[in-house]
Amino acid sequence: MDMDKQRERLAEAGQSHLLQFWNELSPEEQAEMNLDMDAMDFKEINGFFKNAMETSSQTKQDKVDSRMEPVPREVLGSVTRDRDSLKDWEKEGLSCIGQNKVAVLLLAGGQGTRLGVPYPKGMYDVGLPSHKTLFQIQAERILKLQRLAEQQHGTKCCIPWYIMTSGRTMESTKEFFAKHKYFGLSQDDVIFFQQGMLPAMGYSGKIILEGKGKLSMAPDGNGGLYRALGTQRIIQDMEKRGISCIHVYCVDNILVKVADPAFVGFCVRMGADCGAKVVEKTNPTEAVGVVCKVDGRYQVVEYSEITLATAERRTSDGRLMFNAGNVANHFFSLSFLKDIVNTHEPQLQHHVAQKKIPYVNAQGQLIKPDKPNGIKMEKFVFDIFQFAKTFVVYEVLREDEFSPLKNADSQDGKDNPTTARHALMSLHHRWVLNAGGHFIDENGTRVPAIPSLKDGTDLPIKCEISPLVSYGGEGLEALVKGREFRPTLVINENGLHELVKNGL
Repeated sequence: MDMDKQRERLAEAGQSHLLQFWNELSPEEQAEMNLDMDAMDFKEINGFFKNAMETSSQTKQDKVDSRMEPVPREVLGSVTRDRDSLKDWEKEGLSCIGQNKVAVLLLAGGQGTRLGVPYPKGMYDVGLPSHKTLFQIQAERILKLQRLAEQQHGTKCCIPWYIMTSGRTMESTKEFFAKHKYFGLSQDDVIFFQQGMLPAMGYSGKIILEGKGKLSMAPDGNGGLYRALGTQRIIQDMEKRGISCIHVYCVDNILVKVADPAFVGFCVRMGADCGAKVVEKTNPTEAVGVVCKVDGRYQVVEYSEITLATAERRTSDGRLMFNAGNVANHFFSLSFLKDIVNTHEPQLQHHVAQKKIPYVNAQGQLIKPDKPNGIKMEKFVFDIFQFAKTFVVYEVLREDEFSPLKNADSQDGKDNPTTARHALMSLHHRWVLNAGGHFIDENGTRVPAIPSLKDGTDLPIKCEISPLVSYGGEGLEALVKGREFRPTLVINENGLHELVKNGL
């Protein structure tokens, strides 16, 4: 766009300050900045800002306690309360997978900044004996599930893997997959696409400059998924492949059961267009959102949006009344996603995240503020629950299915590489025990059969089972029943290995 036109556009939108250093930029920098601005609809962005700020100020004053109801039992499936139905649901899910109807969609836009690494979180190695990254663990779970569905169904099948990256993670993620030959998956069935970006704004609605010729940009939240599904033609690709069920999850959960057949089968049997997997919240002050009804519609209510008194309410059996902890793990029917993309997405409001945003001052110096100086605007994946006609909730055990990786290792830290590694090894220890195997210590004494990580001082038995051997604990009896093992035990496609010397 020529500069006169660009200046006019900026002036109309009240964003002329973006050109304050224009004459100091090289021709290359000017061309790049011009391209960045061309890609922006400033009027739309101003509208987003106005609506987001209005919604944010209303929400702050408005606690939702009196309008909340817990999830009713009739829409709830539970791995502990519905044990008799689990095999049935799993069979249904495997049947859908066997008929090529199930896709998985990974939200992988996050950088590993809080982990202290400059690359995408999915490329992180938490220090397992195998040194597999999160991406590899998830890819191998997909491979194993395809094989299990093929065994049940008798024909070859495929679970396409759609991976949503952000502008910051796209290239490095694609390179990583190519370098590792897609971890054994077909390249045609791993589809990368990119979520949108939005500028960071000062409190007065001015777009922030992070360099003299560079606008401060941030991904538009994991709810940016719905706009990207339309603009990147992902919905069309799913239709072409005959997909009807989509499992959506976040990259940072090391225990995630990708395309979990029991969850998929439960949602299909219930005729659901939208489902949320949850873990029981046991501590009222745990900063996790809860799935519940507000004014009769399903949504996730953040911990900050309710009073302590409501968070602490309990039912007659002693459980927290609002205990359905959201873990960003969802089921959608394709027809529901099409409705969202075509009808509801434009109505979704952005949420406001107050941030410390580096900026250049009037003298052109880069300033790193020590308190929030502006906002980033985001949409959330769960914003669309309200539009579901048949919404269901599936409750699973935290120790089996949820251990997020968010922070770098620290002394008393949580959600870090050590807690993720321990959670996976503890799960695999339980699988060995359930299949009739035992562990012995250096004196030949059997280790107690109930590994508990409730107390942070307990260290798990070092045990890792490749997803290519077992997806969810199945098929291990022939390998371990009646046998005793010394840690570190690694079970992979090449057999069992006891790495006894200092874990080496």
